[in-house]
Amino acid sequence: MTVLDPIAPTAPAIRTDWTRAEIAELFALPFTELVFRAAEVHRAHHRAGEVQLATLLSIKTGGCPEDCGYCSQSVSAESGVKATKLMDVREVLQNAARAKDNGSQRFCMGAAWRSPKDRDMPAIVEIVKGVRALGLETCMTLGMLTPQQADQLAEAGLDYYNHNIDTSPERYGEVITTRTFADRLETIDNVRKAGINVCTGGIVGMGETREDRVGFIHALATMPQHPESVPVNALVPVKGTVLGDMLADTPLAKIDDIEFVRTVAVARITMPLSMVRLSAGRESMSEATQALCFLAGANSIFTGDRLLTAPNAGDDADQAMFARLGLKPLAGPEPLRAGCGCG
Repeated sequence: MTVLDPIAPTAPAIRTDWTRAEIAELFALPFTELVFRAAEVHRAHHRAGEVQLATLLSIKTGGCPEDCGYCSQSVSAESGVKATKLMDVREVLQNAARAKDNGSQRFCMGAAWRSPKDRDMPAIVEIVKGVRALGLETCMTLGMLTPQQADQLAEAGLDYYNHNIDTSPERYGEVITTRTFADRLETIDNVRKAGINVCTGGIVGMGETREDRVGFIHALATMPQHPESVPVNALVPVKGTVLGDMLADTPLAKIDDIEFVRTVAVARITMPLSMVRLSAGRESMSEATQALCFLAGANSIFTGDRLLTAPNAGDDADQAMFARLGLKPLAGPEPLRAGCGCG
């Protein structure tokens, strides 16, 4: 069956052998047809009308030695972000408790490191255990991990590790020079071998071509096991960053909404069981655009006022949007973690 054949209403087979040509063909479908197909795939595996709420906290901000062109926390950026030390464990747990009270199911924590030092691991382990004890899912992004560090996080009970591939393999070196695409895949492999669920996605709207977006989805959808969570970010151009300054006041400073929805839809079709999360950039999207993303298969969002150092819509705005759209927070387990493909 080619990708242009009608998708059956029953759950299609999970594939990890997608070709770039097939993914490009999906991107090129008429918009309404693409969204319809993505909605069918979504409903075959997920409960329609339920969206997972997650909260993201920066537990160590700024001072990162990496030169990621999009990031305000890089030492190479002139963004005004000040470097901080690792947050106190009690303060992290207080933030996690507030997130749970506001309806979040998952608590995600980010530290601006190239990789954690071994001396940092005891505090990180204590944080993971404390957040899990509150009844929240845990996710961390700490940079590159050794196999031993991944094992420590697994023993602490970490549910997810986020390590984005950012963009296509071909464009990666134009965005980041202090590490390689292969370095990213190595950490993802270490995380997977340790038994931790994988959260990996990237950023669109960095001046890339559609071919790059095809390559980005292809890299994710052909992993031996699909990521349990796939965040799709829209670039927030920050003054003082390489990309923020390069794209400022140009038509490329914001990705076209329809193209963004197409990216979400193709991610849903190629990775049916993954949680597809609307991440950074959502605060600049209209409710209509977000609604199209939910229709196209996005079923997770970051809620709260901030995402690391970027602004976010906020809990009140999200509650009002959910009420207007008739959505409700996800209560049950994600399909890939539940071990089944039924919705």
